[in-house]
Formats: sequence, structure tokens, C-alpha cells
Amino acid sequence: MAYVPEKPIYLCLAHMSEEGEEQKYVKEAFDTNWVVPLGPNVNGFEEDLKEFLGGNHEVVALSAGTAAVHLALIACGVKAGDEVIVQSFTFCASSHPITYLDAKPVFVGSESETWNMDPVLLEEAIKDRIAKTGKAPKAIVPVALYGMPYDCTRIMEIANRYGIPVIEDAAEGFGSKFDGKVLCTYGKFGVLSFNGNKMITTSGGGALICGNAEDKNTVMWYATQARDAYPYYQHSAIGYNYRMSNVCAGIGRGQMTVVDAHIAHHKHVQALYEELLKDVAGVHMHKQPADARYDSNFWLCTATIDRDVHVKGQENAYKEVVKTAVGGAAGVIHAVDCPTTDCQPNENVEALRVYMLSKKIETRPTWKPMHKQPVYADAPVYTNGVEEDIFKVGFCLPAGPYVTDDDVRYIVECIKEAIAE
Repeated sequence: MAYVPEKPIYLCLAHMSEEGEEQKYVKEAFDTNWVVPLGPNVNGFEEDLKEFLGGNHEVVALSAGTAAVHLALIACGVKAGDEVIVQSFTFCASSHPITYLDAKPVFVGSESETWNMDPVLLEEAIKDRIAKTGKAPKAIVPVALYGMPYDCTRIMEIANRYGIPVIEDAAEGFGSKFDGKVLCTYGKFGVLSFNGNKMITTSGGGALICGNAEDKNTVMWYATQARDAYPYYQHSAIGYNYRMSNVCAGIGRGQMTVVDAHIAHHKHVQALYEELLKDVAGVHMHKQPADARYDSNFWLCTATIDRDVHVKGQENAYKEVVKTAVGGAAGVIHAVDCPTTDCQPNENVEALRVYMLSKKIETRPTWKPMHKQPVYADAPVYTNGVEEDIFKVGFCLPAGPYVTDDDVRYIVECIKEAIAE
């Protein structure tokens, strides 16, 4: 293998514009002393996002995508004891805000082709919750997993038929489209994330997409501590400090100049993986449906490996307790005594992760379904087992703007090397 990368190959690193647009806007924020939440960059970033989404929706820039989910639930009237339907195959930020409100998540499983919310299971869940509780869930939260669009047509048809608002969690799907429309423009609300590993970044941050100005004003009120119109601070509702800073928004304004290039690059990397891995027995790239309505940004490229494929070092998988955070930014983790759980990737998936790490390549398991998380052990779930099966065999591959064609070829050669007998 001739090519060896000088630096580790990460899943998706933040990538600034070559022209330094981000620095220009951030410098402007410092030069004008607009370094607090709100300011010209926040307004400008919201307008840039509005234009990117087609110009017909309102945007509220926030401190995180998680904050956007939280505020969308509040704006949908979710209160303690209410039920909210949410995709199980997702990151915890899709469901945790439901519990912030002392409401109850109802998890729905995935369809095998997109890995996203199964419309058949969605309707089954709605009918059963109405039968069991006497009322419909207060909201539906489909997720664009790894950027793949959900079936907007069927999900919206079901939601409208039962009168349930949809909160589109497109945190991973910025720029993905379904039937020519950008995600976040189908439901009552849409959620975006600009975390450091997303399609564009504001360092940390997110946005809530609203269908009209009235909803935007409601969300902005809650996002700025819900202050009433008096010359002193009076509060008739509990608010939150969720607005984006003018400095972070400056990064976002610069990032909007490269978003199309970022999306094009991710699609190119996906196509290259598909070509190079097509003849590797037992390894299968996750592709978008042949249906032309689907247009994924391929935020991360994902694949599966057959259970019977042997990976070097597989016999040592899960023998030792992990001591540090795996994947993403290292943070505080809760120490555990046992290296295994009752739902985990197969030994060959874990062995592949470890092997690739030894080659300076970051790979990661797919998200563990939320209904298999200990914190949601008692939550209702409607599943056909698809997402659990994918979790056991699935893994994520680098796709970010810094991933070169040579990197992709190196990654594929390392996969072949890892499974060579």
C-alpha cells in the first residue's frame, strides 16, 4: 500500500472557506463589540438560511440543535404526560428534549431501505396510542439519519390525517432533499445542527425552521427567557437562554459560502466508496433508494458487514472495558464495569473499528436505537427489528471535506486488509 496519510482520517472535520469568510464576519463582530447573543451576524445568518431553504420559511438561530428540538416541542404544545412519537434509530438529542418536558417518547422503528422511520409502523403506533390513551400523540419526530431523507410524502400524509404536527429532525440532513424540496420545509418545524462535525459548523449551534412569522416569534420569545413587555423583568412562562451568539453566527455566515461545495464533496465520496467496495464480499455500502425523490447529503457514509465475515482481531473484541470516549470530541464519560451490553454491534464490527483506528482511520458504529438505551427501558416501542439488526452490522466511514480520494482508496484497502484471511 503506497499511500499512507500523514494525519488521522476523521469522520467529518469542520472545514473553513479558503477565502477566510468566517474570519471576516467574526472580526466584524469583535470590531463592533457585538460578541453577545443576537446582532447583525445572527440576523444575516438567519437570512442566509432562509434563502437556502427556498425563502418561504422563517429561521431562528440557536445555541444547539438540541435546543431547537426542545423549543419545537414547546411550540407544539407538548406538556408533562403527553406522548411524542420519535424515530428510535437516532442520536439521543432527538428524544431527550421530550423528557426535559416530562413528556413520554414513543419510539418507532425503521424501514430497511432508508433506515428511517417506517410509515407503516408510524400509523400502527398512532392507532395503538389513541386506543390505549384516548388521545393522539402531540408531535411526530422523523430523523434524516446520516443525511438520508425520510419518506416525507407518506409521513406527512399520515400526520395530517391524524392532525399531528411534524418536527423534522434534519440535524444530520442539512441540504438533503426529498422530491426537490429541502428537508425542514415539510413539517410544522424543522431542526438543523451546526455542531463541529456537521455539514457546516458554527462551532456549536443549531437552528429551528418555522413555517410562519407567528411561530418564529413564539420560539424567539421562549429562546430569550420568555420576558413579558414591561420595563422590568416579568415572566409569565418559563423561558430559556437558547439564542446563538453573534460570534458563532459569523462563522455560520462564512460557512454558507461553502455549503454547496461541502454537500457535493460528500456525495462524491459516497460514490467513490460505492465503486471501490462493490466487489468486496460481505461489505455493503448503504445507498439511497433508486427512487429519484431521494437526494441525500451523505453527511456520513455508512456500510454494513455480514455477520459471518471474519475481521482480524475479532477474537479480542469486547474483552476490555473502554476507558475513554470513542468517536467525536472527547468528553466526560461514565465508567462501566462490564465491556458488553445486551444490544451491541457484532464482534467483527467492533474489531473493524479497532483495526481501522490502528491505521489512523476513525470509524464508528451506527447509532444505538433509543428504545434499547437503559434510560428508555420502559418507553413504548413499535418496531419490526430492522434498526436493531442494522446496529449490529452497521458502521460509519469518513466523508468530510478533508477526506481526499486517496484517503478513500486507503480506507477501502484497509477494510480489505482487515478481512483478509
